[in-house]
Amino acid sequence: MKDTLTTGLTHQMTYTVPDNRTVPHLLPEASEFQTMPSVLATGYMVGIIEWACMELLRPHLEEEEISLGTHVNFSHDAPTVPGSTVTLDVEVTEINRRAVTFKITATDEFSTISTGTHQRGVVNREKFVSRLPEAPHN
Repeated sequence: MKDTLTTGLTHQMTYTVPDNRTVPHLLPEASEFQTMPSVLATGYMVGIIEWACMELLRPHLEEEEISLGTHVNFSHDAPTVPGSTVTLDVEVTEINRRAVTFKITATDEFSTISTGTHQRGVVNREKFVSRLPEAPHN
């Protein structure tokens, strides 16, 4: 990590929710999801929050580094319909060695949809990849 990564850094990102990021699209093989309303799925919301934090980190990482999500602790307080724009505000609140903690707030045009924290670990890409097990052969 570069020494430019400090607590207090903030980033804002917007994301317009497409229909294919709603609950019925989350896991097509899970019939329970198919009968749910077409609102932003929590699983996709997690990914969007991670993305905003990754965008904040990107200019502060060395070329050989990546960040991995290690902890999520946030709510999903209100539904977001397709076509709505989610605004994500993230802030670095703690840096503990290679762990970076973010405060997050996500809103749409109608309300706050999520608040909480997210943590990412900064690792060397090659070292991480070299430790991955081989995929089972079918």
